[in-house]
Amino acid sequence: MTAKDNSGLKLIALDSEDLAVVSAHLQDAVINVSEMAYLKTERRFAAIANRFDWSEALGGTRSRRKPFMRRRSGLRFERVLGAQLANIDITDRKQMLNVLAIHFEPSTAPEGFVTISCAGGAAIRLHVEYLEAELKDLGAAWATKSKPEHPDDEPDA
Repeated sequence: MTAKDNSGLKLIALDSEDLAVVSAHLQDAVINVSEMAYLKTERRFAAIANRFDWSEALGGTRSRRKPFMRRRSGLRFERVLGAQLANIDITDRKQMLNVLAIHFEPSTAPEGFVTISCAGGAAIRLHVEYLEAELKDLGAAWATKSKPEHPDDEPDA
């Protein structure tokens, strides 16, 4: 596989609009359960994801012969007061999560809940003191053969 060396992405999310941008970049990312952790004493949730590079794939400069790209990225949330998992077996270190979207639901301002929704009904719900997240690429991109497909998003013919 060929690696592409670029500076990569670094995003900070402090509100719902920022988080929507992070979510778009993480759509179809794959997270191994063994590469995520809730660090209770540090009040932090962190995960390493292999994200599909949607900006490269949809950027209009990609030729048909050019491969699609994936990037290893770090995702972290600060000021996490609690974490809950749904349909995730934390002891299954080989379980892979396919990220669908990330949303913030405010409760008592500035507190709220961040939900990382994954395929198969899996989800991570974080109770946060306030929204503070970062998505950062950790290295060069590498080629992947296919682009994730979303049949529900395709227009009817």
